[in-house]
Amino acid sequence: MGKRRRVTERRKTKQPAVLGGVIAAAVVGGAFGVYGLYGSGAAADEGTTATTRKAVKTGPLSASEVGLASSAFLTAWQSGDVTAAAAATDDSAAARTTLTGYGKDAHITGVKVTRGKRSGAEMPFTVKATVTYKGTSKPLTYASKLTVVRRAKDGTALVGWKPSVVHPDLQDGDRLVTGASGTPPVTALDSDGGELTEAKYPSLGTVLDGLREKYGKTAGGKAGIELRVLRKTAKKGAQKTPDKTLVTLTEGTPGTVRTTLDASLQAEAERRVAAKPKASVVLMRPSTGEILAVANSGHGFNTAFQGSLAPGSTMKVITASLLFDKGLASADKEHPCPKTVTYGGWKFHNDDDFEIKKGTFKASFARSCNTAFISQAKKLENDDLTKQAQQVFGLSMNNWAVGVPSFDGAVPVQSAAQMAASLMGQGGVRMNPLNMASVASTVKSGTFHQPYLVAPSVDHRTLATAPRTLSASTLAQLREVMQYTAAAGTAAEAMSGLGPDYGAKTGSAEVDNQKQPNGWFTAWKGDLAGAGVVQQGGHGGSTAGPIVAALLKAGS
Repeated sequence: MGKRRRVTERRKTKQPAVLGGVIAAAVVGGAFGVYGLYGSGAAADEGTTATTRKAVKTGPLSASEVGLASSAFLTAWQSGDVTAAAAATDDSAAARTTLTGYGKDAHITGVKVTRGKRSGAEMPFTVKATVTYKGTSKPLTYASKLTVVRRAKDGTALVGWKPSVVHPDLQDGDRLVTGASGTPPVTALDSDGGELTEAKYPSLGTVLDGLREKYGKTAGGKAGIELRVLRKTAKKGAQKTPDKTLVTLTEGTPGTVRTTLDASLQAEAERRVAAKPKASVVLMRPSTGEILAVANSGHGFNTAFQGSLAPGSTMKVITASLLFDKGLASADKEHPCPKTVTYGGWKFHNDDDFEIKKGTFKASFARSCNTAFISQAKKLENDDLTKQAQQVFGLSMNNWAVGVPSFDGAVPVQSAAQMAASLMGQGGVRMNPLNMASVASTVKSGTFHQPYLVAPSVDHRTLATAPRTLSASTLAQLREVMQYTAAAGTAAEAMSGLGPDYGAKTGSAEVDNQKQPNGWFTAWKGDLAGAGVVQQGGHGGSTAGPIVAALLKAGS
């Protein structure tokens, strides 16, 4: 019976196809001796026999599988075999399109790939190539990485396809193209006329791309020949990510665009965020809306302007204004702050389940008592917070005209537990440092002034406005609770020595699958306001707080 089972097993008929796949990979590698040797070792290590192929392989990838799959892709790409390279990925159609464009549209040739040291399923590598267009050539060098995955249907190890494998600046829908840039370059200037460059201010790479995208054709420049990342078309209502220049073959003639950035404050912002991973900060002037500094420790995406993150308890600034407006709280009157509150089927807790017995709302705000806010949810309409954010703080209407792409915050109408969660900056609420710097600015100035990086007089654009302002009573109480938080609450350590004309709010936003929350901080001092976030940093007072406070001090 045992023999009969082995003879009639249909899986055995698949053996030639499986072995053929391994042999093909080894032959591709054979063009480069070390890869061929690696491939042979992989087959031996993994025991590719009929006995071990009875079941689809699962579980973690071995070093041999990662090496063989990486080699198959990189060797084929290097040799110009687009079909073989695409076949070594888990999405051959998408890979073929991008790899074909790499040579045909981007005019990149002579690709030489050098592998780095494997880390788990990831394989880093460097690429050296040449970009040639109409007789002009320039070298292209960059680092990237790939991740090997196991295909579910048969357990085969393949390169997990995404455009960033080919170039780290490529995202889904983007293309690499070499030719006349279309949009002339620009020279960006700070508020005093000094030149702003990515070399001097690394965070400004995406900002400078955005300035060129918007003002290149009107700033008086002439286009050059460049290798560029052409970004995909944005969805309706969203702002397109700016195209990015990778190599300049023929210099264009740049026009000039003056910004509101302060060179010394920008330098300080760069220095401060560089000390922490995933940190972002914005500093602005409340009386006008001028943006004085913007910086991110990660330079591939402008989180400070375009991020979409739950702001945690910094949102309580807006919620407090709502409660004051509706008479549901008063700064110096007693206000409940129990250990927990249940609403909409969820039990909401304070940090470490603290409570404040017979304390004032000001005390609850300063200590960031969640239940002081959640306890009022039953007295609010579902759209109250959304209206407050839009009508007073100018948020969540997708109409800001900063001068470069930005996200204007989102405060959707929610119900039940999600509505309650939004009161403390969770649920569906999403913000970035620019949004929260604007919130602090509105409290300080008493009126929403839309933040801007380029003066509206440059291109005659209309800045966003808010339909109403806070009442004198609400504004006074809001300033009072923020000032108390800066002096004696969770923001006191960071804001030490900056008073008395100041105010602040800390925040910590829980994020799924993160061990540490995102730390937030928003504050004002005199005619300066700022906000920052340190992702996975922990409590905002000790992470984002020192960054924002340092800029407030530097600008004073």
